[in-house]
Amino acid sequence: MLASEASVGVPRESGGRMERNTTKICAPIMADSVDEMVANMVKAKAGGADLVEFRLDSLKSFHPQQDLRILVKDCPLPSLFTYRPKWEGGQYDGDEKERLDALRLAMELGADYIDVELQAADEFIKSIHGKKPEKLKVIVSSHNYQNTPSVEELGNLVARIQATGADIVKIATTAVDITDAARIFQIIVHSQVPVIGLVMGERGFISRILCAKFGGYLTFGTLEDGIVSAPGQPTIKDLLNIYNFRLIGPDTKVYGVIGKPVGHSKAPFLFNELFKSVGFNGVYVHLLVDDVAKFLQAYSSTDFIGFSCTIPHKDAALKCCDEVDPVAKSIGAVNCIVRKQTDGKLCGFNTDYFGAISAIEDGLRGTSNTSSTAGSPLAGKLFVVIGAGGAGKALAYGAKEKGARVVIANRTYDRARELADTIGADALSLSDLDNFHPEDGMILGNTTSVGMQPKIGETPISKHVLKYYSLVFDAVYTPQITRLLREAGEAGAITVSGLEMFIGQAYEQYERFTGLPAPKEKFWKIMSKY
Repeated sequence: MLASEASVGVPRESGGRMERNTTKICAPIMADSVDEMVANMVKAKAGGADLVEFRLDSLKSFHPQQDLRILVKDCPLPSLFTYRPKWEGGQYDGDEKERLDALRLAMELGADYIDVELQAADEFIKSIHGKKPEKLKVIVSSHNYQNTPSVEELGNLVARIQATGADIVKIATTAVDITDAARIFQIIVHSQVPVIGLVMGERGFISRILCAKFGGYLTFGTLEDGIVSAPGQPTIKDLLNIYNFRLIGPDTKVYGVIGKPVGHSKAPFLFNELFKSVGFNGVYVHLLVDDVAKFLQAYSSTDFIGFSCTIPHKDAALKCCDEVDPVAKSIGAVNCIVRKQTDGKLCGFNTDYFGAISAIEDGLRGTSNTSSTAGSPLAGKLFVVIGAGGAGKALAYGAKEKGARVVIANRTYDRARELADTIGADALSLSDLDNFHPEDGMILGNTTSVGMQPKIGETPISKHVLKYYSLVFDAVYTPQITRLLREAGEAGAITVSGLEMFIGQAYEQYERFTGLPAPKEKFWKIMSKY
């Protein structure tokens, strides 16, 4: 686990000045030809990389004497040469002596780094003894494409790699669960040698960002989306522009959005830009979490301060909190968790309630800048909520508080009935919703993920029923205009997008995360870019 013990090894402020991370960004270059590699290394420098990795095993045709001279001579950045064999997850399937000869030649021609696999390291390092240039660093790497071993096993692996005479230890494992990254962070923090420690896959994505906080030697940033040398690599552009990678240091506090799925969330774009704009020392990341309790236990230090919770974890998050705000307790769901710096206790809040209801009220009033002192425009309205999860609970609770008559429609009727009984509402099965239209001018709110990317062609209700609704709200905001909202607009209803709810609920989260007043004008300005 990455609890307080891991934080102990993290260097802190020095002389009152924030230490900048020294973690490098390495651009992996995989290409069919040397000409493409040359073009890409120029792009890597322009994009902000610190060094480039030439994946020689990706070349369709390779002439070591000629090609290595070009790559070393023309490279505008420090160069790392990797010639990965198939038995270690690469593409090279030829003679082992020829492979190691090529790496030695790259060293002789002036390469800055050579990456050699643990299985071949003893032979390679023995062969260059006494010939190794002073500037050359040998990276000895180990790749595990199945899982991430225990901390003890990882520690033993580091010792084995060190024993080869490696200058830099590289361990790449595979994430079965997001908590696997915690063990890699622990190894990086406590190691006495430079370590590249990364966890492959979406569940290990945080390792590629937070290695800068915990002292990793480098991370990999690709030139383009989708062109990766290992699963889960971000682009250089995203590292620099979304995650403010250069600003992450030992004292940077970690925030993130807990969900499954979670890659669609725009919260990291919003919060990281807000943090940067006000000089707040935090980083906000996507957190693909399977088990909330397990996640919060693994990342229990005060380095991990605040979390947004989205589908499907809002109910489970409430049970994990030491203290729960009365409104969140009444709703029965938490979408914001803040860890107290004083005692590490987790406090749960629900900001969905305000975000959704205020967006819908603004829609009914006709403008987001108009307020009314004559009570809520929801009072007396028949309000149909689709979904009985965390967001559904918040919307139903909020509508009831504002004086609406609430109906819960859910795929599983028993869950709809349970929520309806809790707040004093009626219940429907989702399959009955198309035949439910007791009056005109109703309000509809979808809180399920139906219609969210990538399944943008789906909708929770038939188009012909939408004529009975005066306003339709969809909590989904990727895409901003869902099929439900498009068809509701065509039927003449006022439409309110999930983006309006997202921004509304983010105001309070920002203030709880940072202790600063929310610069509300910046929220819309930032989100308009995404």
